[in-house]
Order: sequence, then C-alpha cells, then structure tokens
Amino acid sequence: MSRLFIALATYNGEKYLELFLRSLIDQTLKADQIIAVDDASSDGSVAILERYAKTLPIQIIRQKNNQGHRASFERALEEIHKQKLPGDFVALADQDDVWLPNKLFILNQKIKEADLIFGDAEVIDEEGNVIHSSWRSLAFISPSQPFLAHIAGINNVSGCLSLFKADLLDDLLPIPKGVSVHDRWLAIFAEKRKGVKAISDLVVQYRLHEENAVGLKKNSSMAHSILVNINWLKMLIDEANRIPLTKDEVTFTTALLDLQMLREKQMLVPSYLLWVWGNRNILFFNSNSLKEKIKKTLFSVVGLPFARQFLRKS
Repeated sequence: MSRLFIALATYNGEKYLELFLRSLIDQTLKADQIIAVDDASSDGSVAILERYAKTLPIQIIRQKNNQGHRASFERALEEIHKQKLPGDFVALADQDDVWLPNKLFILNQKIKEADLIFGDAEVIDEEGNVIHSSWRSLAFISPSQPFLAHIAGINNVSGCLSLFKADLLDDLLPIPKGVSVHDRWLAIFAEKRKGVKAISDLVVQYRLHEENAVGLKKNSSMAHSILVNINWLKMLIDEANRIPLTKDEVTFTTALLDLQMLREKQMLVPSYLLWVWGNRNILFFNSNSLKEKIKKTLFSVVGLPFARQFLRKS
C-alpha cells in the first residue's frame, strides 16, 4: 500500500505553525510520515514541532546554520528519498498555510497516471481572513504551459498545492545550486516524465504576509533578475542529459542564455529582436495582450548599462 510523506520547512514560524499542524491533524487522509526541517529557528518553532510530534508522525531535523528555504526542502526530500518505497507520494508544506481537510484525499484520488498534480487555494491574510477566492487567478498561474516556458523561468506549479510521486526523487536529487526555487525544478522533471495535472479544487488556504518566502513580492532589481536567469540557464545546460533536454530545447536554452549574458554587459542587443519576437508566446506566456508582448519584446533587448543610465533601473 502506498504511503504519504510530507516535506515541511520551518524557520521562525511560531506565529502560524500551530495552525498549520492542526490542519494536518484534520486531514481526512492522514500522512504516514512528516519530515520537518527547521532552518536554525531562534523562536519556538522546534518546541511546537516537538509538542505536535506526540500526535503527528513528525521526524524533526534541525539545521545548525540557517541555509535558506530551498536548502531546507532539499534536506527534507533527501530524507524522504531514503525512506520511500515504490508507489509512495510526497506533498510539500509551508509553515504558514492552512490545508483544507480533503487536500491529501483529493490529490491522491485524482493524480492517476500523472507524476504531479496541483490544485488551487483560497488566499488569506495574516489574520486568516479570505481575501481572494483563487491563488492561481490572483497570481496569473496557468493550469498548463509549454515545456519551453519552464526553461524560460515561468513556473506554474506551486509546491504547497501539489502532490507528486516519490519516484521523481530518483531523478531530481540532488538539486543544483542554479535552482532558486525547488518547485520549479520539480515541475521540470514531472513534465518530462508522465506530466503535470492541474485541478480546480481548492486544497489550501494560502497565507500572504510580509515574511512569505514566495508570494506576491515586489520585482527584483534588473541586475538580480538577469543573474538569476543566467544561473538557471547555465544549470539547465549542465544538466541537459539528466533532465533530459532535446536538441531543440538545448538550442533554445543556449540562445536565451546568450541573450541574458549580453544584456548584462551591453547597452542594447538588437540582433536578438527577431528571435525574441518569434518566441514571444513562450517567453511571455502569461502576457495576454499584443501590446504587452510588444513592450516586453522591446525591453528584452535593452541591456543593463542602458537601463541604469537612461531608465534609472538598478
């Protein structure tokens, strides 16, 4: 019989952690094992985990030094990888959300042949008030997208809404340093295997607050965004055989990497204008209007030196 694992990352989460753990107790389909990795919290997070370990099957792993959100999830997934058996499933959990009672049951029943399934969420504020009926609608998350959009850095898979087959861990671990968000890497492998399935069912109450590791954040600086893209694309090329990427996918990745590297150093990169326009429906997958795609195409060949000097961007 298949088992259900939960990978939970905690860090100074005492404000909401107990509410989240209560929602695990209330699941109609119970988890068999919860791997909780605490990222060197200085508050009462570990004490809360220890208290709830009397009721829930929680295995607590304490990091001596703070390593960040992505590293905590990787550590949890490594531990699950050691324990998993064929047919097992994994859910990813954030410390500040509330899972609706049927989350695990619904995702487990509907995953079928797909390697990963994800649902939707109500959006709640710091006090638990519902402020939007759909996280996917609020964040403009599409239920499906072309594979090249994943390469371009567009991720439609929110880890906290997902359930995936534990066998995926055989391929995706270890997570390379060029991966800034773990669920982006997970989505790549699920798409390459038996696919990603989206359902409209509400499975979580997703909490938005000032300390979200991932959420509706302000845009990063242009310099930071370009650097993150460069690291991501370099990593994909390095891992092309492992994923695996096709020849055409490698060609697309290489072209996009070359563009980003030129933008980092040059004022303008007009030679890529036609290439960007030809790939506009991939590069700007979530942009619906022609006007917006034209605007983004033009800006995509603007280099960082030009943006700093004339557009006051950092």
